[in-house]
Amino acid sequence: MSMTKAAVTGGAGFIGSNLVNRLIDEGCEVLVVDDLSSGMLSRLAEARASGRVHFHQMDVRSPDLRDVFIGFTPQVVFHLAAQIDVRASVADPVGDASINVLGTINVLVAARDAGAERLVFSSSGGATTGEADVIPTPETIDRRPDSPYGVAKKIADDYLDYFRRTAGLDYVSLGFSNVYGPGQDPAGEAGVVAIFSSDLLGGRTPTIYGDGLQTRDYVFVEDVADACWRAALMGGGLYLNIGTGIETTVNNLYERMARIVGSPMRPNHAAARAGEQRRSCLDSRAARKALGWEAWTDLEDGLVQTIDWFRRNP
Repeated sequence: MSMTKAAVTGGAGFIGSNLVNRLIDEGCEVLVVDDLSSGMLSRLAEARASGRVHFHQMDVRSPDLRDVFIGFTPQVVFHLAAQIDVRASVADPVGDASINVLGTINVLVAARDAGAERLVFSSSGGATTGEADVIPTPETIDRRPDSPYGVAKKIADDYLDYFRRTAGLDYVSLGFSNVYGPGQDPAGEAGVVAIFSSDLLGGRTPTIYGDGLQTRDYVFVEDVADACWRAALMGGGLYLNIGTGIETTVNNLYERMARIVGSPMRPNHAAARAGEQRRSCLDSRAARKALGWEAWTDLEDGLVQTIDWFRRNP
């Protein structure tokens, strides 16, 4: 399809603002919906200067979302707005479901009624899978989430399928691994790379929760925005993993970042957090086949870019 108009929920967030920049670069007119509970309008400054970004401060659960979408008539809706904290979902599963399930349904209804052709959904590959026996983990595995956050993201896929079958609203659900990169908020967006960058450059002792041998699959934010763009063009009612397929322990991540910064500081260790997985790493070969996508940025280059950004923006 040829895309000229797109809506992005959570477009003032870390991933969302990178996606908005990509959409503007591709010549699109963009509607951004964000309640600014964690997003920052400053992230959209460059994109808004183009004159092709329309911003609405709004919760995705708002009944007014439908009218906003109808007034804009997006061809594609990128639904990135979410409650993203696994620990918060464990402490308040009702609040998590309110945003991540009911909010998603409201976005689907608004997209359908506005005549959108397709919705690209930001799922979570690790959280929806839970502890897996196969690493890297393919999409075909039986998904058993270990947190209410993961359950909510998994439930959303069933709603996506329902709206595709009953309303003709096509979709692609992208199961992201751990996304990192320049501009991530170390306070509000739960990214360990951002937290370590801020602490190391600020002279504060970072904390590793648990023994640090837990593993994650770290994927660069510009590569994720590229996956979203490709998914919007292709569609197909697919669930696709978006990751590198490379396991990295938290201890190894810290050592690499400390070396880049030039810090001899050793981290503190604290008790492991409830609801967090021991191992998480995604097999993204299906995304390569369906979208022609792969993670172009290796971890070392991505960490250097991220740390350089934090140096310039303390």
